[in-house]
Amino acid sequence: MDHIAVYALALSFVFCRLAHSQLTNGPTNPAAATQSNSSSDANSAYGTNAYGQTGTVSSQNPFYGSVPEGEATTEVLALSLRDAMDRGLKNNLGLLLQSDNTLTARGEKWKELSALLPNVNAGITESAAQIDLAAEGFRFNTPGIPRIIGPVGIFEANVFLTQSVFDLHAIDRKRGASATERAARYNYKDARELVVLAVGNSYLQTLSAAARVETLEAQVQTAQALYGKSVDQQNAGVIPSIDSLRARVELQSQQHQLIIARNNYAKQKLALARIVGLPTGQEFILTDKVPYAPLAQMTVEEALQRAYASRSDFQAAEQQVRGAQYFRNAATAEHYPSLNIAGNYGDAGIRPGSSHGVFEVGATLEIPIFEGGRAHADVLEAEATLRRSQQQLANLRAQIEYEVRNALLDLAAAADQVEVARSSVDLSGQTLIQARDRFTAGVADNLEVIQAQQAVASTNESYISSLYAHNLAKLSLARAIGFVEEGVKQYLQSK
Repeated sequence: MDHIAVYALALSFVFCRLAHSQLTNGPTNPAAATQSNSSSDANSAYGTNAYGQTGTVSSQNPFYGSVPEGEATTEVLALSLRDAMDRGLKNNLGLLLQSDNTLTARGEKWKELSALLPNVNAGITESAAQIDLAAEGFRFNTPGIPRIIGPVGIFEANVFLTQSVFDLHAIDRKRGASATERAARYNYKDARELVVLAVGNSYLQTLSAAARVETLEAQVQTAQALYGKSVDQQNAGVIPSIDSLRARVELQSQQHQLIIARNNYAKQKLALARIVGLPTGQEFILTDKVPYAPLAQMTVEEALQRAYASRSDFQAAEQQVRGAQYFRNAATAEHYPSLNIAGNYGDAGIRPGSSHGVFEVGATLEIPIFEGGRAHADVLEAEATLRRSQQQLANLRAQIEYEVRNALLDLAAAADQVEVARSSVDLSGQTLIQARDRFTAGVADNLEVIQAQQAVASTNESYISSLYAHNLAKLSLARAIGFVEEGVKQYLQSK
């Protein structure tokens, strides 16, 4: 072998080593990428929870919080039930967090999909190398041939491509991530219903608090009139002083209850403002009045059929089970072979001006033989997650039936309570009129009037409570059958 041939052989050996290093150790090596995905996601993706995180708000229920919008103004805001729901759906913290969880689930899906899509990268390398031929295995001692070659300038510009041809593990993980994303979208819809439910309930509570204030203001006026009349009659010597003292005690008792009612009304308004995201300190009034309106009867079978078809949380739980099944299949597929291809094409030479085209392409069939039990551990964890998802779905199905039956019972009972309370309010009002007439005529003392006033207060409270309970039962039924957004507007609209 002459000197030129040996020297050329040594140089070709240098370039082959560098090219092989770029192909197998570059940033897009399919084997390295597969191992990275498997090790980093094995403990997280199988147990992905699409319900999202609520720990960011500590022990506070995020659906009773919000991100306030805008600045408070001196103008008193007129807030209808529809306006409150629109604001809640825009600013409520629980819905905003669930929206972020949906975005996270979408990102997880794309992360799993990236293992199946082509990966293309480009790189330019310019370096210098010095090779010891003896260290590389060239055992000769020919005069004129140096043992050390270089330094040799090396230039290389390449485009690298890696592609998974068949990897059942990655395919099933992508399917599982897609099911998890669908579950997150259903959870977002369920979060919207929870926001509407929270807003509707808070609006009803605020209306009830306002009604109590109005009722107690009327009772204070009645007690004030009774006390004034008792003082006049005592001064005239018609009644003893104990009657005026009794009337004064009743007046102060009603004033005490009015103070409590006004405070509760103000606190209910604060709670409503927090839920819908009103600016801090913004004054507002409620414009809707929610009267009593009977609801058409619905059988248990009809309600259950509608609930299983419409409830977003039930559909999300079904998707979670499906995703867990795919992730379990993906864990099992870690035992199966996978096929990947990788290659690069570019220019290589001593310098950019003297480069020429080079390429390398290859296919890799990976056959797992023994991985120390890691795949078996992943299968066990995925199986446990699947069982939990299935158990939660079965529990939710039973919970839905319980909620439907409970809501129908509450609705029927509350409707009867409203009718009885309404009749009691009329009867107690008539009793108060007669007691006042008897007291004015001197037939009875004011004890009878005070007792009648207390009966009026009690029946008014029963009516307010039963009306709230009836409307709340409507909301509960709408929630139970998955009809919240439309149902609140339909069930609670003013007639």
